[in-house]
Amino acid sequence: MRKTGHEFRTIWQKPGNPEIVQIIDQRRLPHEYVVHDLSRWQDGAEAISRMLVRGAPLIGATAAWSLYLAALEKSAADSPKTRVRQAAAVIRETRPTAVNLGWAIERVLKVVAQSADDLHLAARLEKEAHAICAEDIEISRSIGNHGLGIIEQLAEHKRGAPVNVLTHCNAGALATINYGTATAPIYFAHARDIDVHVWVDETRPRNQGSQLTAWELAENNVPHTLIVDNAGGHLMQHGLVDVVITGTDRTTRTGDVANKIGTYLKALAAHDNKIPFYVALPSTTIDWSIRDGLVEIPIEERAPEEVSQVYGRAGDSLLTVNTVASKTGISNFAFDVTPSRLVTGLITERGICAASEEALLELFPEFRKPAD
Repeated sequence: MRKTGHEFRTIWQKPGNPEIVQIIDQRRLPHEYVVHDLSRWQDGAEAISRMLVRGAPLIGATAAWSLYLAALEKSAADSPKTRVRQAAAVIRETRPTAVNLGWAIERVLKVVAQSADDLHLAARLEKEAHAICAEDIEISRSIGNHGLGIIEQLAEHKRGAPVNVLTHCNAGALATINYGTATAPIYFAHARDIDVHVWVDETRPRNQGSQLTAWELAENNVPHTLIVDNAGGHLMQHGLVDVVITGTDRTTRTGDVANKIGTYLKALAAHDNKIPFYVALPSTTIDWSIRDGLVEIPIEERAPEEVSQVYGRAGDSLLTVNTVASKTGISNFAFDVTPSRLVTGLITERGICAASEEALLELFPEFRKPAD
């Protein structure tokens, strides 16, 4: 079995011990494939904040499983419901930008509120965490099927020449439970024997493109080429990119998208070169409460060490090395916002739509306000 594929999962219960949740320590990829145990809810909170797991859907799922672990804890001082609510308050603060975190927490807390007793609370939260993961897989599968049509049209237009897709960061299986968002159409096209090639941005500073997306694509034998982040515009100018597909961590009801830092620059380059720029997203990443991404989406600032240090292999050793002078100040914004005017379309589980409020509400009418 490939490490990515039909049976692949990014989070699961340990075989033989369902009271331990297991994840892939994504910080160790691509050099080591390490399974990490979460035995307490605090382990899950740390995994989210330190980015052992990342990607909006997987962050949400990890939060759900962490609250299940909180319900399992034995304490004479607090009831299971109290422990879960206390854990939820801490986990909610671990990553500010991805909306799936709060969405998953609220969904689990709703189950807590509806539970009449403490005796079966852990079992109910276990069931809910399973449901969140199963739904995410189906959402990613639907996104893949809808996005596949874009690649099929490009392949037909190119008459057999490779379809060149550029992506930024990792919106693949490692960012979800399986398949991914931006990568799902690529995987489905590859499975249909469409000649597809992926330009993979390295995605500084944490290198999720070079360390995660490239690893995924290699595991699935999808042709790809790693490029430095600043090469994308050059490739577009020379006709070497047919379409850009990225993911998003939070999308406003008007179609603004927050994604890994550098996405906005790719959108500008695509717009200037008349190249379609699509964003693939599950509806769980839409924040229906906000309209202006530049003003209302909180942008996470992370530790300067992510910029000043690089992790990699030197011979037989895995090392973290410092690349910056010690007196140099460092800014590390983790995300930027791409305005809806630069987005060709949003690929969701219900179809592809324009990046606008009305188009999103056509697909998701249940989120219309009474005055809409």
